[in-house]
Amino acid sequence: QVQLVESGGGLVQAGGSLRLSCAASGRTFSGYIMGWFRQAPGKEREFVANIGWNFGSTYYVDSVKGRFTISRDVAKNTVYLQMNSLKPEDTAVYYCVAGSRIGFARSPTSYPYWGQGTQVTVSS
Repeated sequence: QVQLVESGGGLVQAGGSLRLSCAASGRTFSGYIMGWFRQAPGKEREFVANIGWNFGSTYYVDSVKGRFTISRDVAKNTVYLQMNSLKPEDTAVYYCVAGSRIGFARSPTSYPYWGQGTQVTVSS
């Protein structure tokens, strides 16, 4: 049973930084794509970034490019999202996701495994 457990959310002022962590367990993730989505109140879930487990290739939504960095530690089975220069519009619940057969990378339905989410609030 795959489990994804996020941590690291919190309240930060605009311009600040946070690092989210996602501890993955339940199987080997070789060949998997790991990623992050977010959902703000009243909005649909939005793709943020993903990373290939084997080779570390990354993909970001335009709105976070240059500010967010996704990475993974294979030995620790953990995925990270370093978020810098945070803006109030980054406020959302952030979800860690995983999938082995990714169709459209930005679609939530491409990822069968989801964590419980962690709240990120950026004050202005």
